[in-house]
Amino acid sequence: MQPARADYEVLIIGAGPAGLAAAAMLRRSKVDALIVERAGDVGNSWRSRYDHLHLNTVRWLSHLPGLRMPRSYGRWPSKDSFVEYLEQYQRHFALPVQWDTVVERVERANGSWSLKTTGGELSAQRLVITTGYMREPAIPEWPGRDKFAGDLIHSASYRNPTPYIGRNVLVVGTGNSGADIAFDLAKHGAGRVWISVRSGPNIVKAETLGVPYALLARLSAPMPRRLVDFFGKVIQRSSIGDLSRYGIPGPTVGGYTSIVRDLRVPIVDFGFVRQVKQKRIEVVKAVEGFQGSEVLLSGGARLSPDLVVAATGYRPALERLVSGLGVLAPNGRPVVHGARFHASAPRLYFVGFVDALGGQLREMGKQAKALARAIASERKPKPNRDGHAGR
Repeated sequence: MQPARADYEVLIIGAGPAGLAAAAMLRRSKVDALIVERAGDVGNSWRSRYDHLHLNTVRWLSHLPGLRMPRSYGRWPSKDSFVEYLEQYQRHFALPVQWDTVVERVERANGSWSLKTTGGELSAQRLVITTGYMREPAIPEWPGRDKFAGDLIHSASYRNPTPYIGRNVLVVGTGNSGADIAFDLAKHGAGRVWISVRSGPNIVKAETLGVPYALLARLSAPMPRRLVDFFGKVIQRSSIGDLSRYGIPGPTVGGYTSIVRDLRVPIVDFGFVRQVKQKRIEVVKAVEGFQGSEVLLSGGARLSPDLVVAATGYRPALERLVSGLGVLAPNGRPVVHGARFHASAPRLYFVGFVDALGGQLREMGKQAKALARAIASERKPKPNRDGHAGR
């Protein structure tokens, strides 16, 4: 554990990729920063995800600023490789971290930020929150959920298909986690695999003619949103096809709009669509509730799965941390301004809470660099009227 000290120039909450990138860029700018992490290692949320997880962006578009990923990780780095990379990143920049410290509340006092933690109180001139919008698993309050006779887990608790070989599984949600888990189960011996779809998702192939989706998205980012949405729908129809015959309606919102407005990235297809077309994954309508051993679906249909995996997303869970500061929108996400990391509270910043075409990791790196430039600029002495530096 980092030696205890009360006052720091910058405190960073979270030792995931956003927190590490922010700390590294601040260190390059000679700004003193300490990361405060509730777990005992970096990238804790990545470590706890399902075994099959890998990056949806190619290796050479996914590194954090200042350190490239090894070529040995392959084109699509696995979860374990990415965690190893985060460990290397922290060592490479010698980033100080106070481990196993839960931040319980953040307060503004006497012009500084005060953090009430399980390891005591910390204070700093500036505070950077990098806990991300996937901090706390969210499961809808479906009627009858608590009395369901089968097993119900959030996708955060799913690890691999081995315990479910031969068992019937319903996956709820068509984000990347839902599609990945349904594919994993269908490919590796589960019984019947259903996926519940409420609205049509945007779906893109991982690569087209050898060109990765993330690169195409990055190149199209400067274009008007409506134009990117239009071309995205055209490409989806031509490369993925019409999935409505299999129960998946077309998207009602374009992929770019979905990313910016809803923080919902397209499904990056590594085999999910093929499993749907081969009917190894059966598409069913939205879940409306539970009754005994049955799952009630929109339209009156019922299923009796052994397991329900709720791939229903996460919440930022920032309310307790920053309540009363007026920096959260009604949906619980931070309100940021300017360069997309400044909060309305003085010297408070959020990094890693926005997504972008081309991948979130790249966006985190851009934010980290901009954050370091902004803080380094603020620290420079302002010139007096006679041109000399003043305080």
